[in-house]
Amino acid sequence: MTYQTHESAIVDKGAVIGSGTKIWHWTHICSTAKIGKNCSLGQNVYIGPNVVIGNNVKIQNNVSVYEGVILEDDVFCGPSMVFTNVYNPRSAVNRKEQFRKTIVRQGASLGANCTIVCGNEVGSYAFVGAGSVINESVPDFALVVGVPGKQIGWMSTWGEKLDLPLVGEKEVKCPFTGEYYRLINNEVFRV
Repeated sequence: MTYQTHESAIVDKGAVIGSGTKIWHWTHICSTAKIGKNCSLGQNVYIGPNVVIGNNVKIQNNVSVYEGVILEDDVFCGPSMVFTNVYNPRSAVNRKEQFRKTIVRQGASLGANCTIVCGNEVGSYAFVGAGSVINESVPDFALVVGVPGKQIGWMSTWGEKLDLPLVGEKEVKCPFTGEYYRLINNEVFRV
């Protein structure tokens, strides 16, 4: 099985794209990008040089994934969300040697119109609310909203808010999957 691409999309020679991936209208993928299997790239998506995207990643319309960004398996990027790769850009100053790496860990969801400031990591199964601005790293399973982003809770792998305090120790069961989650020392773990 190979990947599918709309006739208006541009896939530069040398790009590596996994089987089952679908590339929609007006999308551009640069030559040194690596995209895994069974991904979906919506309309008007840009995948920059040296970007690495895992398997089963969904990137909605109008998202640019710039050099320095790594998306692990099962990441969701909502419509028009934003990545950056230079912390202090100036048009007249070339800062390509100052790109900061951004990593979005497995299963994380990035809501519509959120912004991920470069140099940060979004933890596994974390959930960034629509319109939020992330200017510091987000822990695994964290629910973060606002400008700047503030943690307000914890999420399950299913994408449901867990009945856990922000701090302390407690164990809860996800009603959808039956999985147990334990909060210990301000970190959540699947049991």
